[in-house]
Formats: sequence, C-alpha cells, structure tokens
Amino acid sequence: MRLRVLLLLTVFPLFAVSAPLPLPDQGPALRIQGSNTIGAALGPALVKGLMEHQGLQAVHSEPGEGVNEQRVIGKTRQGKTVTIEVAAHGSSTGFTALKKASADLAASSRPIKDSELVDLEPLGDLKSPEAEQVIAIDGLAIILHPQNPLNTLNTEQLAQIFNGEVSTWEALGGVGGPIHVYARDDQSGTYDTFKELVLRLRGKPLASGAKRFESSEQLSDAVSQDPQGIGFIGLPYVRQAKAVAIVDGDSQPMLALNSLIATEDYPLSRRLFFYLPPSGHNPWAKALVDFTQSAKGQAIVAANGFIAQQVQAIAVQPRPSMPDDYQGIARDAQRLTVNFRFEEGSASLDNKARQDLQRVVAYLKSHDKLDKQVTLVGFGDAKDDPQRAALLSKLRAMAVRRELVKNAVVLRDIRGLGAQMPVAANTADEGRIKNRRVEVWVY
Repeated sequence: MRLRVLLLLTVFPLFAVSAPLPLPDQGPALRIQGSNTIGAALGPALVKGLMEHQGLQAVHSEPGEGVNEQRVIGKTRQGKTVTIEVAAHGSSTGFTALKKASADLAASSRPIKDSELVDLEPLGDLKSPEAEQVIAIDGLAIILHPQNPLNTLNTEQLAQIFNGEVSTWEALGGVGGPIHVYARDDQSGTYDTFKELVLRLRGKPLASGAKRFESSEQLSDAVSQDPQGIGFIGLPYVRQAKAVAIVDGDSQPMLALNSLIATEDYPLSRRLFFYLPPSGHNPWAKALVDFTQSAKGQAIVAANGFIAQQVQAIAVQPRPSMPDDYQGIARDAQRLTVNFRFEEGSASLDNKARQDLQRVVAYLKSHDKLDKQVTLVGFGDAKDDPQRAALLSKLRAMAVRRELVKNAVVLRDIRGLGAQMPVAANTADEGRIKNRRVEVWVY
C-alpha cells in the first residue's frame, strides 16, 4: 500500500517570487535536467505551479523528445507560448548539463559531489546557501512483495542482500528461496544515495545480477509482482509494494514514516535538491527555486508524496529506553518536525538548517511561543569520554540558541545528551554526522 503524506497547514516564511518574468524570444524559458525522482512528477508539478503563479493560462505537460522528458507549456494573456523543459535521466546528468550549458537548473536526489563542485567552479560556488537549495525530504523505502512476512531489516543485512552475499530468504529467517534484487540505474541519485548509505560504507558493490531500472514506477511495480523481490525506492513510489522497518547500528527499528523522515532520523532519509548556478543564472530558475520554498510550492511537494519542509509539533511517547531527562521532556512538551544539523567538521549550521531556522522562528511567532516555551536538546556521536560527548552535544544546542536569540526567542532550557539515542551507526562519518543533531521541543 502506498505511503501517503498528510499535508498539514502551517506557517512558512515568505519567499518572494519575482513577477513578471521575462519571456525568451525563442526556445524554452527554462531547462531543468537531473534526478528522475524529482523530474518524473514533482519537478513538472512545481513548474506548473510557477507558471500558473505567473498568470500563464492553459498550463499542461506534453511528452518531450526522449523517454523521461517532458515539456510544460502555458500561454500568456497575449497568446505567446512559454515552454519549460524537464529531462529526468538521473542526478549526475543534471550536473553534466550545467557544465555543458544545456540546462539552467540541476535537480538532484543527492548532494553534489566534490568532483562536480570543482568541475562547476566557473559557475560559482554550488555549495553556497543560495545555490544549494533543499526542496524536499524523501526516504528510501526498502520494498518487498506485499505477502513477504519479513517486517524489519538492518543496514548490514541490506548490504549483504544487495551485494549478493545473502542470496536466499531463508538466510534472513524468511521463506521463498532465492532473493531477486531490483535497483535503479547508474545515473540515478536514488542509486547513488543507496550506494552511499548502505553499500559503500561496508565496501560492497551491487550484485551484478541485479535488475536495473531508470523508472522508479517500473521498479516498484516489478517488486510488488515478484514474491522473491526486494528493491529500494523513493517514498512516493512505494505504490503496491510493502515497506519494511530499518535499523542502523543501535537505532530503534524505524519505518519510513513522515515524522521520522522530516527529522531525518529514519536511517535512509535523504534530501532532494535544486542546484542554481550563482553566476548569471536564468531568472526563471531563481523564480522556480523561490516558488518551491514558498507555502504553495511546499504544498505541491507534499501533494506529490514527498515530505514538505513544514514545521509541525508532534507528541512523542516516552519509552523506557529513553534517558530519564528525555522522558520528562517528552511527557510535558511536543517535538518539532525539524532537526538542526551542521556542516561536516564544523559548528556552523548547514544550508538546510539555515532555511529551517526561518521556518522555526515563523512557527514560534505564530503559536506565541517566543518566551521560554522552547527547549533545545543536543546529541552527538560516541566519544572515548562520555562527558566530552555530552559537552559537545550541548555546545551544538548553544549554537542553535545563538541564532534563535537573534530572532527574539527566549529559551526555556538547553540539554546535551551526548551519544545517547543514536539514529545512525557511529562506524562511519555519515552516521556520526547524522547523530550530531539538535532537536526542538515546545511547551
């Protein structure tokens, strides 16, 4: 059964969308290339939203010249046709297209690689806050046939399955004989993310016999019709398949639930990006980025099955495995669906956290919680000295407090819980970075 996203009304910071935009004399107004996860449906839906916001009429999509390509077309009131092209052949193709000047905006379901960053230096710093835009959160769901009895797998088992080391369902305590592995193709950001989060960390390549797909929908449908199948897919594409709970290291088993993906606690959560070249960018590209970050744009994100970057307050059930301090907070307060994370090897907030800061402040203002209604809880990765881990986690919370204080927020409390309650394994940099986080609780 497809996982559905519940869109809740919330307050977003105001992102201005420039209007009206210039119309080109010939050719498309905007060219987007990259991720199939974004480009199959979400990208065209955001483009339609922008075009309608711009007052264009009869906005519709048509197939492009190739497979997984679309043209979104609208008309001005004066009858001039405006076209935006979306090509969805995988995240890496977006960066290649930026370099070749055959695209104005790259859509990516993974962060830009260092090699791509160097390649694109002539266009400006694509890791700057203006260039690297997180547009949505997604979770990689691990999917099985609906009748498969397994409900939980850990990331170590996933690496062994997708590498071919574990080749039968019986080896996992299930039934069904040989395992059939399904995966996205090499151009896919979804595959890059899975490779990064699961395979590379354990030094394992993908099994040579895996069935590969460019299309997310086709992969999901193939798994849902194969009792021996297993695959990985973006959250909106679970469709008729069954998603299982995932464990990473000492984390709790986590399903690909909206709240766990929004906070990026779910082990296979990931960010979806637009990359906007800072140097001489197309005004339609900047307008699409701004529209995507607006309330209307994020509503489209949610309507397309991804997790919008809205701030909600959710109740958390205290569990005996939680530290006593944390249980006390959970009993009296609600947790906001945002975690502040940091640039690698730094105490500086990352690009998503800087945007989230605006969203949190807007939420606090609209709910009258600026004065001693907020507690920050910092966490970190394991250290040889638990006291050092606790201190560093509190320092991270204090870094967030500094930013909130600039926006007239008076905090109730700050806690540092060190390496307790990990959400990822501490055996690799990626897991340690994920564990270095600050939660926001409101009373």
